[in-house]
Amino acid sequence: MPQAAHDSDMREIARQIFLSSLAEAGVEKSFEKHVEVSRRLLRVGEDLYDLNSFSRIFAVAMGKAAYPMAQALKRQLGMMVSGILVAPQAPSSEPPPMLEGFRHFAGGHPLPNAESVRAANAILGSLRSLSAPALVVYLISGGASSMVEKPVDDEITLDDLIATYRALVNCGAPIAEINTIRKHLSAVKGGRLALAANSSSGVENVQQVSILVSDVPESALDALASGPTMPDPTTTAQCYEIAQQRRLLEIFPESVRELFEKKLLEETPKYDDGVFHRSRWWPILSSAALQKAAAAQAALAGFAVEIDNTCDDWKYDKAADYLLARLRKLRQGASKVCVISGGEVTVRVPQNPGGIGGRNQQFALYCATRIAGENLTVLSAGSDGVDGVSPAAGAVVDGTTIARAQSRGLAAETALAGFNAYPFFEALADAVVTGPTGNNIRDLRILLGY
Repeated sequence: MPQAAHDSDMREIARQIFLSSLAEAGVEKSFEKHVEVSRRLLRVGEDLYDLNSFSRIFAVAMGKAAYPMAQALKRQLGMMVSGILVAPQAPSSEPPPMLEGFRHFAGGHPLPNAESVRAANAILGSLRSLSAPALVVYLISGGASSMVEKPVDDEITLDDLIATYRALVNCGAPIAEINTIRKHLSAVKGGRLALAANSSSGVENVQQVSILVSDVPESALDALASGPTMPDPTTTAQCYEIAQQRRLLEIFPESVRELFEKKLLEETPKYDDGVFHRSRWWPILSSAALQKAAAAQAALAGFAVEIDNTCDDWKYDKAADYLLARLRKLRQGASKVCVISGGEVTVRVPQNPGGIGGRNQQFALYCATRIAGENLTVLSAGSDGVDGVSPAAGAVVDGTTIARAQSRGLAAETALAGFNAYPFFEALADAVVTGPTGNNIRDLRILLGY
């Protein structure tokens, strides 16, 4: 078999591993395992809720998986549940049908929009007006940080809010640091939604349960959507330190900068706050499920597999060098090897770079420059189907990528420097395009050696 054809086959195998893993680690399958209603008992994880005990069941669905999560809950509870659904702005294709009993909002991502603020106000208003015994079911997935947002200070305008988010997203900080600041600038994050649900009716009247589709590290679930329903372990002191280390005060708008300079941020509710005594949280789907599914698919394809998440939240080039070194070491002991890596890598993007791409394509393109001529294939893509400001989920590269690009007059180093990887991969037909998946359980990197 000619080398080019062999590499083409391997790129296709990497794509199929990714797509099969997405299908296996889907929201609907996870709900079937972890959420069910029988004889008017709602089971969430290991908890049981007697539906006869509540005069109202109110659901708040938010994030990239909001619609399929709300749909799955509605399928279980029918007319017993009503609520608010905040999903991403629909692409140009036909949006999904409205769910009966739910108010729908189209929140912005990765930057909040006017709908994000309207959604936050609607949720806060509904939670604060709850009366009599009520069960609040939160359906939370990644992306909700920007889709549901209300500044903690009325002096912060929507334009200021967008500028603040842009500064945070592009500063190169890991998601935990970004969300530490988001929590303390928000009226809905860092446990403040849970606080709102008990603000008028009393803790004894409201039970709250959060069902989580997680795009954060397993040990940091409070970072998911900036933890709107969970106790917040982060502090205002950490916010001030992060802002200083990341030089954020230079680029924050004046209304936000003033809160930091005058040390005016208020603490979020902590673990000992009574509001959480009748709250529960159940992660039903996370990056681990995606990695497990990918490892199983790779094994079926004949690869010796290793899962390595060591480089979670590392800078993209450092993470690539590390994972490629692991792959090369594995090849010393087997003819076909695979490294699976979940989580996310970071990219520090300069102000107004002008390029079209995302962290997955930046990672993949850097890998292409490091594996030229080798029998290696690398795929990196987001489980949500969206990578940065591009139409792609990610990209796939191999030892022929650089040569094929050069034959078309494409320069990898130029695309890397300009954060402009998508046009590069689109020209080679190596972009991984799925469209929005209705899921969000972090990124997946698949490295094959053969």
